[in-house]
Amino acid sequence: MKTTISIEKTKSERTRHPEDQLGFGKYFADHMFIAEYSEGSWKEARIVPYGPLSLDPGASVFHYGQALFEGMKAFRGQNDRIHLFRPDFHVRRLAHGAEKLCMPSVPAELFTEAVEALVKVDSSWIPKSEGSALYLRPTLIGTESFLGVRPSQKYLFFIITSPVGPYYSEGFNPVKIWIERSRVRAAVGGLGDIKAGANYAASLAASTAAKKKDFAQVLWLDSMERKYIEEVGTMNVFFKINDEVITPALNGSILAGATRDCVIQLLKSWNIPVTERKISIDEVFDAHKTGQLKEVFGSGTAAVVSSVGELADQDHRITINNNQVGDLTKKLLNEITSIQLGKKSDPFGWVKVLES
Repeated sequence: MKTTISIEKTKSERTRHPEDQLGFGKYFADHMFIAEYSEGSWKEARIVPYGPLSLDPGASVFHYGQALFEGMKAFRGQNDRIHLFRPDFHVRRLAHGAEKLCMPSVPAELFTEAVEALVKVDSSWIPKSEGSALYLRPTLIGTESFLGVRPSQKYLFFIITSPVGPYYSEGFNPVKIWIERSRVRAAVGGLGDIKAGANYAASLAASTAAKKKDFAQVLWLDSMERKYIEEVGTMNVFFKINDEVITPALNGSILAGATRDCVIQLLKSWNIPVTERKISIDEVFDAHKTGQLKEVFGSGTAAVVSSVGELADQDHRITINNNQVGDLTKKLLNEITSIQLGKKSDPFGWVKVLES
């Protein structure tokens, strides 16, 4: 059954910025989508001008952390058509996260129709330059006003959009990653495998400290032994050791990334050995010492595929591939972005082309 979405167009357009000055997540488009949940159903689905939300100070999201989000992109593809990348994946991941946080799931039809309607309304905000996109942030929060540890009975689902360029200031050049040895982002059985706001709050101190050392992000290790690699703060991570690509197995504390899944599918289709398993930071250092570590790269919706040129902690500092983007990293980035833009065929069914 098609969702009825009312649309109120803005009377005052927001300021637009040159595409080469967008950065990531700094500017927002003209409209946003909102729907409210109470008494067992979603109501009042609507697109309205972008603006502040009105929330009671006692709302659950402020006191008990019921906050969950997704990150996805829309592109201006071939023949000026709008391409959404893997919307079905994000529908499923939001539903998984909602279950963990005791929140009502957003029906797939509501999620999909809201995204499509909002992107069409703000289609003029989709950048056209290489490496840019319209980033979408679907968000689910508890809004009931109460003080007491229980799930909220009211929720807000909203979507905002932001025209963006490359995630890292380095663009597509290799980034430097700091290995976090003391702090912990997530533990098995916790919230590490969903995009809960609490996960990112837990990462801020470490990422801020890393940036003060001139590192772009943090590489997190497991919470028990502090030796097994989990993920970078904004990306899943891959290591090319000799001819094999290794990435940490999803263990309940690692986010299942949409782009991670793309990378694995592509590698398998190219008959490149790819293994999901535990990998320790010591194994990586040993592989570097013996010349077997060929490439390190991260994958994520924001960064797509990002080369890692340096890994360091208090006692180690290694440079990977002479701080150059590796051939496999280049190939993966080119393949994924070409599929996103419709420059290459999409044998995996990742792209949804919106009809005008």
